[in-house]
Amino acid sequence: MQSPSRSLQLHRMLSHATIALALQARTRDEVLRELAAHVPGLETRPDLLEELVRALREREELHSTGIGDGVALPHARQPLPHLLNQPSLVFGRHPTGVSFRAVDGRPVRLFFLLLAPDLTIHLAMLARISRLLRQVTLREALLVAGTAEAVIELLREAEARLDQTRESLQGP
Repeated sequence: MQSPSRSLQLHRMLSHATIALALQARTRDEVLRELAAHVPGLETRPDLLEELVRALREREELHSTGIGDGVALPHARQPLPHLLNQPSLVFGRHPTGVSFRAVDGRPVRLFFLLLAPDLTIHLAMLARISRLLRQVTLREALLVAGTAEAVIELLREAEARLDQTRESLQGP
């Protein structure tokens, strides 16, 4: 039986619509709003968009989702099943970085907004993206990827490496 994080393929959640390679925001709250605007289905539901932005801000007030190394993983504290019925991932990159109260105090340039309809998927997404972003080469490549397709391919390759490593450690 596959673990939820293994069967979850994050790169498949990304598309042109969910990738922003040149975020314009100058503050943490502006970044959250700009990322939330890329969540599929919310473009026609300003009430839900505002609810999501509020939930993201509340989560950041508890403790920053800036995990260090120029990366943040914004997400709501609780799953928001009425907002979406399937997991969603938005990738954003800022050209110079934004102060995000990251654990290492450095500006954040790479953002992965995670949304899930339930806690199991939410935790699986967080675990998987955290493992992927431990790869320095992936973080560096995401900083210079020129297209949405390149971002998706970088994540696909990183997930394949992660899954291959896990399989070889588990053995036959």
